[in-house]
Amino acid sequence: MRETNLSASHSRAQTRRILGVDTGGTFTDFVYYQQGRLKIHKVLSTPHAPERAILQGIAEMGLDDVLDCLSIVHGSTVATNAVLEKKGVKTLYITNKGLEDVLTIGRQARKELYNLTPEPVLPPVPRELCFEVSSRVDAQGNILQLLDHSELEALKAFIEQHQPDAVAINLLFSFLNNEDECRIEDYLKVYFPDLFISRSSDVLPEYKEYERGIATWLNAWVGPLVQGYLQRLETCTKPAVLTVMQSSGGTIAASGAAQHAVRMLLSGPAGGLAGAKFIAETVSALSDGKQSTRLLTFDMGGTSTDVALIEGELQLTNEGHIGDYPVAVSMVDMHTIGAGGGSIARVDDGGVLQVGPESAGASPGPACYGKGGIQATVTDANLVLGRLSSADFLGGSMSLDIDASEKVTGSLAEQLGWTEKDALQQTALGILQVANEHMSRALRVMSIQRGVDPKTLTLVPFGGAGALHVCALAENLQMTQALVPVYAGVLSAFGMVVAPRSRELSHTINMVPERSQEAEIYLQLHKLEQKGREELRTEGVAPEKINIQASVDLRYLGQSYTLNVVWHNLEQALADFHKLHQKRYGHQHQQPVELVNVRIKVSARPVPVQLPELESSLAAPEAIAQRSVYGVEQPVPVFQRETLLAGQQINGPALIVEQVSTTWLAPYWHCMVDKVGNLKLNRE
Repeated sequence: MRETNLSASHSRAQTRRILGVDTGGTFTDFVYYQQGRLKIHKVLSTPHAPERAILQGIAEMGLDDVLDCLSIVHGSTVATNAVLEKKGVKTLYITNKGLEDVLTIGRQARKELYNLTPEPVLPPVPRELCFEVSSRVDAQGNILQLLDHSELEALKAFIEQHQPDAVAINLLFSFLNNEDECRIEDYLKVYFPDLFISRSSDVLPEYKEYERGIATWLNAWVGPLVQGYLQRLETCTKPAVLTVMQSSGGTIAASGAAQHAVRMLLSGPAGGLAGAKFIAETVSALSDGKQSTRLLTFDMGGTSTDVALIEGELQLTNEGHIGDYPVAVSMVDMHTIGAGGGSIARVDDGGVLQVGPESAGASPGPACYGKGGIQATVTDANLVLGRLSSADFLGGSMSLDIDASEKVTGSLAEQLGWTEKDALQQTALGILQVANEHMSRALRVMSIQRGVDPKTLTLVPFGGAGALHVCALAENLQMTQALVPVYAGVLSAFGMVVAPRSRELSHTINMVPERSQEAEIYLQLHKLEQKGREELRTEGVAPEKINIQASVDLRYLGQSYTLNVVWHNLEQALADFHKLHQKRYGHQHQQPVELVNVRIKVSARPVPVQLPELESSLAAPEAIAQRSVYGVEQPVPVFQRETLLAGQQINGPALIVEQVSTTWLAPYWHCMVDKVGNLKLNRE
């Protein structure tokens, strides 16, 4: 009965009202969609209680009275922050005898190869919270030694002694035979019904003991925190239907999200890429396929910048990292650096200007926010240079204190020993140049270092600060095309609205495939498909609305790393692998190919969102003001983006302001407004 109600409620919300919510380090963004109409909003984040900012935004948008027909899709940073700040819960780690140090030893890779006195790193799990069992399974999944009941009783006493908040179970070769892992889980559920349990054969049924163990432990370490947060949020927003964005770009019901907390570590950034993909497909459709969907994106928020490459589909990886930990679950493939609008500028011991990775966050925030910030940030620098308006920030709902920005930037100029007449502006310009170089380096990592020429791509900025830096970054990479999406300042929240419900499922089978084994591969894929279909069915998704995409991880026999290719049949998969290997590494081999993992993506068709088209005009747009911008001799025209019409063109230098962001159109750049309000930028 509960499932039927969920399905009915979700169906009503899909056709009526959807609210995308992205909680960032500085701002919480909202995008509200109702039958072809979009409304956006921003509030300052409340890091210690993220739900407060969400409830504030819902109230300010006047949605309190429509919660019964509202679907909320949320990108949460609770799991991410807990991992980065190393503030997970007390977690017990259960493994086989002799393997308690696997998570501590890891891959024995050092951050600094030639540092002979590295800082000691605490093990993920203290030795006193490790419990070993004597069960054993071999590499073919055969049972060598069964779990003894006396060990379960000893485990019960161990838990009663240490009182952990969560348990992670990671036994050798459990992806081939999970019988003992399930026995442990079932036993603990009887005696400790409130204990959070994470089982490796459920979290990540793949080979690589260390990566699987870390994923299982991370899931347990932050799971109770995510669970408590989502329960509070769900209680506060009832009777709305709450779903959560996953790192892979799809959503999951909040009720099941906590059990998959490790799949939420890139929740917000994944929303931005889902939004960028949607915008690119829309632009391509409007141009009859003439506009490329190959994008180089950067999401510049208040705390960090996330860089990614989109070639038609979102690029996923199983080799991502969060902080010091590898995360082998599927997540969007991106490179993150500590450079955002709130990144703090400082002078190091050598007298060199540095920017980031420390951030002023939401509180106190940049000095210009007037909340007690005493250090210069990238946002302060943009304000000092005239690229931000103190009166028009957030559509005029928040005023910026330019005197405070000039004071902290001037203090930095004194530390640098700059006494020139324009030392203040030169210091601010230096802050931007340093930040831009950090971001340019990240963009090169995701393009040039992968064999992709950035000049063949379209640069797409989003996040509150992205459009201020797009021209400079494009020039640094010799790119001549950029696209500032409509709603770029809240694109991650917009991505929550257009993202599908989905699951990414995988299983290790390890074989050198022959044609006679093709049926076995299909069987393994079918098992994953059925599991994914069942999970979506319990969330109220109708069978006819489910899409299936199969893929496999392949490598040459003897290699350590795999390449993922779409599965149609064995012959096609092998041919595609050879081509991809040639493209990625510049060569092919003659030795046999090994199939390591099978993967299934099960997704529901997303809610059909239609962006409203603008009226057309070839007349030159009217500027709402003129503003002095450092480095430009004449006053720069300021345009209100919400009043621009399709077909209108603007020549740089110019500023284009909107409710949630500002675009700096640098000299020699031109901008054309497309049918739905995207800004298509080109350089002479």
